[in-house]
Amino acid sequence: MKRRFFTSESVTEGHPDKICDQISDAILDEILTQDKLARVACESVVTTGLVLVMGEITTSCYVDIPAIVRKTITDIGYTRAKYGFDGNTCGVITSIHEQSSDIAVGVDSGGAGDQGMMFGFACRETEELMPLPINLAHKLTMGLSQARRSGEIPYLRPDGKSQVTVEYVDGKPKRVDTIVLSSQHSPDVDYETLKNDITEKVIMKSIPEKYLDGDTKILVNPTGIFVIGGPHGDSGLTGRKIIVDTYGGYCPHGGGSFSGKDPTKVDRSASYMARYVCKNVVAAGLADRCELQVSYAIGVAEPISLFVNTFGTGRMDDGKLLEIIKREFDFRPLNIIEKLDLRRPIYRQTAAFGHFGRSGFPWEELDMVEALKKYIY
Repeated sequence: MKRRFFTSESVTEGHPDKICDQISDAILDEILTQDKLARVACESVVTTGLVLVMGEITTSCYVDIPAIVRKTITDIGYTRAKYGFDGNTCGVITSIHEQSSDIAVGVDSGGAGDQGMMFGFACRETEELMPLPINLAHKLTMGLSQARRSGEIPYLRPDGKSQVTVEYVDGKPKRVDTIVLSSQHSPDVDYETLKNDITEKVIMKSIPEKYLDGDTKILVNPTGIFVIGGPHGDSGLTGRKIIVDTYGGYCPHGGGSFSGKDPTKVDRSASYMARYVCKNVVAAGLADRCELQVSYAIGVAEPISLFVNTFGTGRMDDGKLLEIIKREFDFRPLNIIEKLDLRRPIYRQTAAFGHFGRSGFPWEELDMVEALKKYIY
């Protein structure tokens, strides 16, 4: 019997880095609403009382960036100065210029917006075909957010983090070994009340009972206090939670972030396509676990390499599966955009609680399952 432990983390929408991701994607969405062909590479920085929006945007429309920033922050829940950050009163600075013509010439012809490698992944550990540790970590942060927004736990504030350690036996998840859950809170609540409320109303509702046992360790706000949070407690930056955004470290990551980038940027669109392919491969029964790497050169439409790994779980040789993937899926950037219908304002909702494993996104659809099942023999 082989035992191992694997840990993943998630953060709430009020985490400083996630605030930045949501601001960047909210700006992208507003631009795409008016100009589907816009080129957007927008990044944000937050710190105490200040937001800086910077990047390269080429578009025919006008959007009120400071208004979008303030609305995003207040929607998250930072609406009062006593929270340490207030979307109504914080300063907003913008530094925007157009996309480089040297980059545009390659993208205009249908090529990739940059070089790089992207990864997709799917496995049978959960109904969502996601790894269990990141799946549970997201459920915990979503639980924190729901308890705060609904008023079920009224003293919670927007910033928070989760971490889940899963014990695997012979490659399969058996139990949750450790849960760490931290939430920003009002200074008026005592620790025991907070610990009991979060345990009962968030953890026990988010983690399936079958994974919990008498040896599961639960750590709520391990330092005992978390009043100073959000941008007042730590600065934030777009693209600094790329492992939270994807698979929780369960598979490699190419290094590129998603938020604030229009779909001509393969960091985003090709990562979505790779997830789409892997999820359909696993759902079709061609493998129980599938990892796909795709890589590009700037300005070149066809990927320069594709690599698939089923970790010995495939119904066929990985080389044969790769041939099938190449036959059934087109990885040229413009074809990815068309296949997944990516030139529309769907990105703000991706910017918290993970880009994968949630319904409603086109890269999570299973519309290629039947086409792939014909290869099972």
